[in-house]
Amino acid sequence: MDELFKAAIDRGASDIHIKSGDVIRARIQGELMPLTQQRLSPEQVKGIAMKLIPHEEDRQGFDRMMDYDCSWGLTGVGRFRVNILKQRGTPMIVMRVIPFDVPTIEDLGLPPTIEKIAHHERGMILVTGVTGAGKSSTMAAMVNWINQHKSLHVVTLENPIEFLHRDNRCSITQRDVGTDTDSFTTGLRAVLRQDPDIILIGEMRDKTTIETALKAAETGHLVISTLHTRNAVQTISRIIAMFEPGEQEMIRIRLSEQLMAVISQRLIQRKAGGRVAAMEIMPVTGTIRDCIKDKTRIDEISELIEKGKDHYGSQSFDQHLMDLVNSGAVEFEVAKSAANNPADFDLKMNMFKDPRSSKGGGHDLKEEMSNMYGGGR
Repeated sequence: MDELFKAAIDRGASDIHIKSGDVIRARIQGELMPLTQQRLSPEQVKGIAMKLIPHEEDRQGFDRMMDYDCSWGLTGVGRFRVNILKQRGTPMIVMRVIPFDVPTIEDLGLPPTIEKIAHHERGMILVTGVTGAGKSSTMAAMVNWINQHKSLHVVTLENPIEFLHRDNRCSITQRDVGTDTDSFTTGLRAVLRQDPDIILIGEMRDKTTIETALKAAETGHLVISTLHTRNAVQTISRIIAMFEPGEQEMIRIRLSEQLMAVISQRLIQRKAGGRVAAMEIMPVTGTIRDCIKDKTRIDEISELIEKGKDHYGSQSFDQHLMDLVNSGAVEFEVAKSAANNPADFDLKMNMFKDPRSSKGGGHDLKEEMSNMYGGGR
């Protein structure tokens, strides 16, 4: 198995699937590829799982286990985020590959605005997207940037710990939920007594976690966390909807005061191989704060994101997809399929390529694109 894991990482695998009754598969370049020919029995999958589970008491309860998360490392090969589950009554393991080296903003090809967002001293920054969208990598890159440029105490609450940060200019305390603290709620309540400057929460899963995170931001800390939402507007709406109707007006006010930025991302295929994050980035401006407070103005936010590209560094998904196509990083058809509105994206890209732009005659295509995208390139 060790040789198999090494071979999968050497081929650029992002995930490894080990399932009873199936061959071992790895996700390579976004596609699930078979690594072996022999199908595994439930006993074989259980044997592999028992080697991955770190705690003896958890191993003893394996037969009753339905969902279990942990991390596991193989010396000289890599680290993995492990999820053990049951399907059709038999065990399955899904392993996410975690690189040894913490990625930088440059490594991931993230827009320069991410550095400006990471420079905030207080408030709340949310990184959102579906499972497997690269949220953990983006947060790790932001912490890495902070570690290189500031002298602060960063405390992370993760389940499980993924990227291992070394102390550099910062002191970084990483706490594994279930091993170092009982729960996100317990860890969050305790963290304010641990002299933190920055608090990273692996995921804001419930109302209690969100409320505690807001309190941490209100007391002068920077809180970085994730939500499984597709864009900034959905993120704001989801947070507010977690509270009772009578609490929502006050939550709108608190959120408008503490939210500094929302970064929403999707991974798409890169032309040269591998994947790149397409991002909607919403730095929270004064006008956007007013829209968060007023529930009748929430739909204005998407347009404000597009209009703020040049002045605030914000961008919509489609604006970033256009940049990726124009830079040659992504094929047009790949970007079009990932766009919020493929037909609209197609129209805008075709206009951008309009041959009239090179003929003069007073047709300023760049200005036209700027008007359509509200100031975007």
